[in-house]
Amino acid sequence: MMGPAHSLSGAMAWLGVGAAAAAADHAMPWPVLLVGTLICAGAALAPDLDQKSATISRAFGPISKMLAGIIDKLSEAVYNATRGKGERRRTGGHRTLTHTWVWAVAIGAGFSFAAITWGRWAVLVTLFIHVVLAVEGLLWRMARVSSDVLVWLLGATSAWLLAAVLDEPGNGSDWLFESEPYLWLGLPIVLGSVVHTLGDALTISGCPMLWPLPIAGKRWYSIGTPRFMRFRAGAWVENRVLMPAFMVIGAASGVGAVVLTA
Repeated sequence: MMGPAHSLSGAMAWLGVGAAAAAADHAMPWPVLLVGTLICAGAALAPDLDQKSATISRAFGPISKMLAGIIDKLSEAVYNATRGKGERRRTGGHRTLTHTWVWAVAIGAGFSFAAITWGRWAVLVTLFIHVVLAVEGLLWRMARVSSDVLVWLLGATSAWLLAAVLDEPGNGSDWLFESEPYLWLGLPIVLGSVVHTLGDALTISGCPMLWPLPIAGKRWYSIGTPRFMRFRAGAWVENRVLMPAFMVIGAASGVGAVVLTA
């Protein structure tokens, strides 16, 4: 799928978690629902950091472009080092390492570790990165015609304000993990990455999300829907069916989360 659909699916997923959490008597304070939605929408772009032309690779200028090149080479090296006998050698790492559950869990755990180890500044950096990505994904038309600096300023300002709100007692810094404030911050990041891989599994090439588990003699087996149900990224089914569905489900989940919390 393309960036906007990925971000929208990420936002929908966290709103759905918010509704489920409220129904299970672990309701999210509204700041957690809002911040988690933004983080998940941004994180749903992150697996494409293995591709220099992706939205995330352009989002932070030369820094993200350089990082995309490094991740691409790392992904290629990991694929070629772990491929099965029946799998061809690859040049380029797109849709390999960063599109697996291992990567999703590792990235989420890394951000959670940073938040509980370095506190407020790590939280601010996490929020800044993912708010910028959320803007690039959800508001992509406006983001593309505006200056990158304006998007970064919006991300920095939003991160500062959101962190201040979360720090207030009862606003959710310790949601779900009372003894470790901000430990939950990695959850929307993991979810965003997983939702991204599930979205790519709907497309023609599928996605090796279960690596390194061997399936049919392959380490990088591409999981996907039946062939006749797959589509090309950016096709009409993505824009006219999936994205409207994500908006409706996300809105309904958000309303449900708020109503059940009240």
